[in-house]
Amino acid sequence: MRYAYFDGAGGPEVIRIGEAARPAPGPGEVLIEVVAAGVNRPDCMQRAGSYPPPPGESDIPGLEVAGRIAALGEGVTGFEAGDSVCALLGSGGYADYAVAAASLCLPAPQGLSFEEAAALPENVFTVYDNVFTRGRLTAGETFLVHGGSSGIGSIAIQLAKAAGALVIATAGSDAKCAFCRTLGADLSINYKTQDFAAETKAFAGEHGVDVILDMVGAPYFARNLSLLAFEGRLVEIACSGGGRVEAFNLWPVLIRRLTLTGSTLRARTLAQKAAVAAAVREHVWPLIEAGKVRPLVHATFPLEQIWVAHELMESSAHTGKIVLETGR
Repeated sequence: MRYAYFDGAGGPEVIRIGEAARPAPGPGEVLIEVVAAGVNRPDCMQRAGSYPPPPGESDIPGLEVAGRIAALGEGVTGFEAGDSVCALLGSGGYADYAVAAASLCLPAPQGLSFEEAAALPENVFTVYDNVFTRGRLTAGETFLVHGGSSGIGSIAIQLAKAAGALVIATAGSDAKCAFCRTLGADLSINYKTQDFAAETKAFAGEHGVDVILDMVGAPYFARNLSLLAFEGRLVEIACSGGGRVEAFNLWPVLIRRLTLTGSTLRARTLAQKAAVAAAVREHVWPLIEAGKVRPLVHATFPLEQIWVAHELMESSAHTGKIVLETGR
């Protein structure tokens, strides 16, 4: 099979395509013939040398795939060879074949292409776990997502609207703000030309924002806190602007009974990720199959052009997801 690897740490120029024997699934695993693989920022971080795979995972990058089951490992039930699935991986998706835990595989939703299905696992698992499990977003609440035009943001907007929330999104251009509105955002704010905190306060009123999903980190921290309602929840899932907050006033946390939380997905145990998969299958998959939530694929590239996909990802010029195709 073909697979991607990084010839040292660096920019997209270190990406190489090699050949190796296809892997074999172990107990509780399946082998997937990969048709499409999602591209995510952690892939770029892994390429740059700052986000290595967890111990025991493949060095091949790629956190999500869609394709057909080629073989079943010992003890796997509920799937058969030939089934169309998408799956969350710890690593290994940039290849013609990938091994996945059966408990992290979901049937490819009816009506979606493999490219669209490959755009789901990483974003849907992340959004559902952080917005609804950790953030406890419910109908009638106000939700703010930063980076609303990203893969994560585009899913977050749709799921929050489906849950009956009022949705505010920030994005980096007027065109991206318009994109957020097409997904259901009630307010979209161009953070490059507008003060997102002032605009959010004017829109949300005295009540404030109940849940914030943030990927920026330290530069937004104080403003995010200032926007939270009583019992508000700030959920951090990335720190693109830096992760160190030197000092902040704890009194608002105490007085307004705020919750500060966050998570990463990749390093969790299989059992923890399987619990998220089960919740996603129960609560999100029906919305996808009903057409109420859809992945938005910005561009697709053949496996041999991963470097172009990574350049696009790091440019932030895209809206929605970037996907690789194997041609299988």
